[in-house]
Amino acid sequence: MIDRNLQFVIPTYRLRDVGETVEAYDENFRRSGQTAPIIVFDDSSLANHDKYYASLERSRTHNDLFYVGPAEKEQFISHICRRLRDHKLDVLVRNLFRPSYGGNRNFTLMYTLGDLMVSADDDMRPYALIEDSPESLAETEISRGKLIPRGANGHTRKSFDILQSFRDILGRTVAEAPPNYERGEVLTDTSMELESNTSLGLARENSLFLQDGKLSKTATVKMAQTFRTGTNDIDATDYIELFLQDHERADAETLNDLYVLVNFRPCVTTLNWRMDCGVAGYDNSTGLPPFFPTRLRFEDYIYRLWIQQPGIAAAHVDSAQTHIKNNYMRAPLASELFNEAICSLLKKKIRTSLRKIEEVSIAFDYDGAVTLEDSEEILHGAQALHSRILAAQAQARTEERRQALALFAASIARTFYDFEPDFFQQNVSRIVDDEVGLIRSSLEIWPTLLEIVYFRKACQSLPMRRVRNASGAGRKVSDTGDRAKVA
Repeated sequence: MIDRNLQFVIPTYRLRDVGETVEAYDENFRRSGQTAPIIVFDDSSLANHDKYYASLERSRTHNDLFYVGPAEKEQFISHICRRLRDHKLDVLVRNLFRPSYGGNRNFTLMYTLGDLMVSADDDMRPYALIEDSPESLAETEISRGKLIPRGANGHTRKSFDILQSFRDILGRTVAEAPPNYERGEVLTDTSMELESNTSLGLARENSLFLQDGKLSKTATVKMAQTFRTGTNDIDATDYIELFLQDHERADAETLNDLYVLVNFRPCVTTLNWRMDCGVAGYDNSTGLPPFFPTRLRFEDYIYRLWIQQPGIAAAHVDSAQTHIKNNYMRAPLASELFNEAICSLLKKKIRTSLRKIEEVSIAFDYDGAVTLEDSEEILHGAQALHSRILAAQAQARTEERRQALALFAASIARTFYDFEPDFFQQNVSRIVDDEVGLIRSSLEIWPTLLEIVYFRKACQSLPMRRVRNASGAGRKVSDTGDRAKVA
């Protein structure tokens, strides 16, 4: 098998801080003897681009560093719209690539079409927190991890060859997977509900278990991911639970716990309900479905549905990375709680109405309607949590914590429209209807856009800027203009 080109991408909206991420991964690649172009996809406004782009130029990298920002994105979108030759479709295209979690990732899919892509969020780092005395895993156990107080001993930073761990499996068949990979149908998480990926309640320890089942040896691994430490992949409700349980904390947004891995091992599965797109890689050689172009945090849910088709598999690779929770430009925890409640509703509706899985898309029948029962279920859950926060406030040991809990309770009430049922139902209905309409229209036009980009890349590179930063040896790289070719 001939290895295809592999590109490393960092989607960001925090241009101020992304240089640190770039340098960390570049150094990991250098130490591992790996090379790959690093491409930053920036969702910043023009004002923030003008303010912070110079900080990216001050970074030092051994690998070539490229940038796709507001100007390059506008050139790309304008080209797509011209090729469609129908001004009525311009709005659909711009919505598909709008500044959002999914919109920015859709640029990464277009720019890496025909290649392998490895993606890391701007708050990831290429090392893992591993317990000093690893324990043996059970027969079907794939990983085990636990929350420990920040600053506690007993664990060590460990670096892995991130790129090679993806090269070992991405785009290969199950039969070609390395011999140390376990094989099964699906992973279950002791702390998460399988299909919606929502928390079963805060757990200080959790394990992933591999369920046996059919797995074709000829299935191709189209997506893979590393394991994750640092800030665990948990719901906002769990963050709030950590805040309520820590009687010394006076700020709900800070996190006083770290997630460390006790042990882990790689595996390949038919399904993957535990996808973490912040540390993922994709075989994009023939095109992939779009991420949901949403400002909510469920842009990758489409892949959990799409991966269910025959002939495709997913993998957890033999490496791990760390998430460092960055509160800069992050939505408040109360807003995250609201968004996750809407996401859970949308996941359920889309999953239960899934009609067809296509080569680079899916089709579902949900029309965006929100019943009174739907909105009441969300509201009752928020009200119950609000009551718990008020009860904790009454029992607070210090005035500082009492005030923090009072402010947090007020933030929850404000975010959920003061728990006024009619107003809440009306606004949730509007949000869901807008999201579903946007998602459905995006899925319809996506295959056409892939064709346009495929033919464009065959003869000309996409708009991209070579970052005039310093190499690791201190030498300035030459500027190849706004249309640099990534090989």
